Amino acid sequence: QVQLVESGGGLVQAGGSLRLSCAVSGRTFSNYAMGWFRQAPGKEREFVGSISRTGRTPIYADSVKGRFTISRDNAKNTTYLQMNNLKPEDTAVYYCAARFGDYGGRRRELYDFWGQGTQVTVSS
Repeated sequence: QVQLVESGGGLVQAGGSLRLSCAVSGRTFSNYAMGWFRQAPGKEREFVGSISRTGRTPIYADSVKGRFTISRDNAKNTTYLQMNNLKPEDTAVYYCAARFGDYGGRRRELYDFWGQGTQVTVSS
């Protein structure tokens, strides 16, 4: 079993920044591609971005491209989501997810394990 624990969420004004972390334990972190998703109230969980197990070729949703950056530190078993120029529409619970293999992908059902989520609220 893989455990994922997100942290770093909070309340921020529009235009501000936050960095989310996702600490992974229970299996070899470097065997897993990682993804970030978010879910706003009343909406479905949506793809934010993903990163390969080696840290190459991150991909992003169009809504966050150029503002969000995904990275990972395999020595620390942690993946990060740096969020800049935040907008009120970024308000959501953010989840990290792990998928065994080289690449993540945009679809929720591809991922094997999920964290419990961390709330991000952006005020206008």
